[in-house]
Amino acid sequence: MRILLLSMLALAAVACQNSPAKEAEAPVTGTAPATAAETVNQVDSTQFTTIEWIDQNKDYGKVTEGQQVEVAFRFKNSGTKPLVIYSVAPACGCTAAEPPKEPILPGNEGVIKGSFDSKGRVGTNNKSIHVRANTSGSMDHHLQFKVEVAAASK
Repeated sequence: MRILLLSMLALAAVACQNSPAKEAEAPVTGTAPATAAETVNQVDSTQFTTIEWIDQNKDYGKVTEGQQVEVAFRFKNSGTKPLVIYSVAPACGCTAAEPPKEPILPGNEGVIKGSFDSKGRVGTNNKSIHVRANTSGSMDHHLQFKVEVAAASK
């Protein structure tokens, strides 16, 4: 599993001209786990909930090179416990994302906001953001978006 994860991160770095992905940690009560393995080992499974993605795959159409594209993925806590987004990690350095600052109560909606820098990215761009949360079934979720970047006129 660790080799697969490292291989995916290396591929993402090469695809984004070796721009390192940055992971944004969500503030939670207590100390947030530092790694995926620690998250699984420290999370009390009785506190798991479910998530319903309102937006999981988005197409932002065409933009001109150099534009910043604001992205947003809405979700709903469809379970019975507070939903905690532990981390969001864009697959590439050209994309930034941030988790909600507070847990999402059952029945409420939240949003993961981000941005894509289209500078130097002419062509079709398929980007993803990895989300880790206290959800049953799987703690890992993948959000995807597409942007077609046209060269700026000279």
